[in-house]
Amino acid sequence: MSNILIIKHGSLGDLIQANGAMKDIKESFPDDTVLLLTTPPYVNFMSNCPYLNGVLIDKRLPRWNIFYLLKLKKMLSRFSFKKVFDLQNSSRTNFYRNFFFKGVDWSSTETSLEQGQKKLDFDKEPVLKRMKIQLQKSDVKINYTENLDLKWALKNIKPLINQHIDKNYIALFPFSSQKHRNKVWPYFYELIQEMKTIFGQRYNIVLAPGPNEIEKAKKLNTNIILNNGKALNLIELVSFINEASYVISNDTGPAHISSHLNKKGLALFGGHTSSKKVSIGENNMQVLEVNNFKDLKVRMVIDKIKSDLNQI
Repeated sequence: MSNILIIKHGSLGDLIQANGAMKDIKESFPDDTVLLLTTPPYVNFMSNCPYLNGVLIDKRLPRWNIFYLLKLKKMLSRFSFKKVFDLQNSSRTNFYRNFFFKGVDWSSTETSLEQGQKKLDFDKEPVLKRMKIQLQKSDVKINYTENLDLKWALKNIKPLINQHIDKNYIALFPFSSQKHRNKVWPYFYELIQEMKTIFGQRYNIVLAPGPNEIEKAKKLNTNIILNNGKALNLIELVSFINEASYVISNDTGPAHISSHLNKKGLALFGGHTSSKKVSIGENNMQVLEVNNFKDLKVRMVIDKIKSDLNQI
């Protein structure tokens, strides 16, 4: 039995998308111990993942912090990893390869390129296709990378939901992280008021804000679901999305969760990237995509929601 490391720091959507790859890695190395290196926000969530034997924490502090690097190196060296699957494929993890893992069998985008192929061109492919190619180059049998299953992340939260709302609901995710504010469609307030008028008899319109989004959510004048005044944890969030009748989201973690739960819904893209590149829009989770978010009007979104909900 040997130790194998998977590196995936985040974000939430990226981590969700890597779940199928993690399962394929574990099934290809069933007798080995497979560990995940990730950042603190995802440790509790991924500790429940049945495809992993454990989770290691990387605080991802600045690389000039030599004390942090040496402490991380000491922790990683205890496991004598025989192979590393770099699913983050960042400049940081490339640095880790040279600083922590010299001589260790390494799987990454760089090791997956064909002769003469440039990483810039490879990175234009859909993310799930890239992961599939990377794992195939490392002799991993592919069953789940492009067809991942999130059932392990579901729990019964109907009692919690029933504390807040009294009928079927449409879940909205109008926010994004501070560093990705360009992903935020600017007309969610107007959309919510329209939706309450049009769909309010059939559905509650509900937000599940993150820890830093609660005060912003209150300003949108609709239902908010919390657990004892706090944001839902990630298991609760996945389960909340799974129970929704419909989901509307910016290109953030909840959109990826919804897509891989095959929820009927709509992801909004405004030119920051393409839905094809992030592998959204190929199932019930559809997309509305424009070059500039200002061109995506509320009426266009409402018309799409009407069309979709009439099919439910």
